[in-house]
Amino acid sequence: MAVSTLRNVVVVGGSYVGVAAATELASLLPATHRVLLIEPHSHFHHLFAFPRFAIVPGFEHKAFIPYTSLFAGYPNAQHEVVRARAVSLQPQQLTLDREWHGSKQLSFDYLVAATGSRLSPPGAMEDDDKAPSVAYLQAYQQGIKRSNSVTVIGGGAVGVQMACDLKEVYPEKDITLIHSRSQLMPVYHEGLSNLIKKRFAELGINLVTESRVVVPAGGFPTTGTSPFEITLQDGRTLTTDFAIVATGQIPNKQFITAPGGLEPSAPDSLINPKSGYVRVRPTLQFSDPKYPHLFAVGDIADSGAHKAARPGAVQAAVAAKNIAAMLAGGAPSETITVAPAGIHLTLGLTQNVIFRNPAADQTEPFINLKDDGSRDMNIDGIWARRGIKVASPQDYHL
Repeated sequence: MAVSTLRNVVVVGGSYVGVAAATELASLLPATHRVLLIEPHSHFHHLFAFPRFAIVPGFEHKAFIPYTSLFAGYPNAQHEVVRARAVSLQPQQLTLDREWHGSKQLSFDYLVAATGSRLSPPGAMEDDDKAPSVAYLQAYQQGIKRSNSVTVIGGGAVGVQMACDLKEVYPEKDITLIHSRSQLMPVYHEGLSNLIKKRFAELGINLVTESRVVVPAGGFPTTGTSPFEITLQDGRTLTTDFAIVATGQIPNKQFITAPGGLEPSAPDSLINPKSGYVRVRPTLQFSDPKYPHLFAVGDIADSGAHKAARPGAVQAAVAAKNIAAMLAGGAPSETITVAPAGIHLTLGLTQNVIFRNPAADQTEPFINLKDDGSRDMNIDGIWARRGIKVASPQDYHL
């Protein structure tokens, strides 16, 4: 079948949930349709490794994995990763920031938004290419190495993991974590916060709670060569050589709300004004009745589910099955079930915990504390699961 005769099902965003949606769709779509995954990064970003590899040297190049095998083995050879950034969304057309096959306009029958949310570096990279991103992590490692003291701002997963790694890799350094609330990682049952605080005490990490940091507009220095002051909103000041900002997530909704794009059928029918996330039905279709062919999954979706890769992958499967049903002339019948929030959290180079909030009929969380982690976070296995065959160490630099 010629490329020009194929109809498009577009997935915007090539991180964990977007890849899950694209591959699930590739297994379900009829021969009349192909999957186009829109992603500006040159490589898949293994975000879970960024906090560790910003501290521990020698593995940073492995955190960026080629997309080349994404659709290997699927029956339709026309599925493709389109390297581009989505600029604006119209009802049946997506505008890209660069040409693909001679045009920046891409038509589609169905679209899945899986653009997630933005973290502050080093939780995310500012560059789309592998080489400068690897160089960024290497420079970050050196800035930390030169520092006598490091302050982590934010008591979420990234901040907690980096604080623990820092103290294990550099036990001689003064490590402080500042969090705006008394409970760390407040999305979870307080049992997780208590466990983390106990771990901090074991490692000798200083903890400052119930005060926010005044972050300067230009950010903090990252050279690690000269001490500077951090000011808290309660008036206190701390001196440090290096500051890591690990606060907040910002929804990547720009292409959905771009001027000249989608017109909501009613005020706030597309985006939840309080959270900035896309309003969705239980089927993960946009809630706005004008757009039943548009779906949102993962972090970008205002689904009520915990924002993490595992529940996002479940949502990806629901959206893909509903799209396949609609293409076959049926109605979308798959819906999501919101499960208790859970996380697999590292608490140092080897110690880690699987934690899950209590279900509705439970009072206590599930806790599985383990000591089986590895310094490189078993990153070679991630390459294998992404379908990349590695014949020599040099292949990890591809």
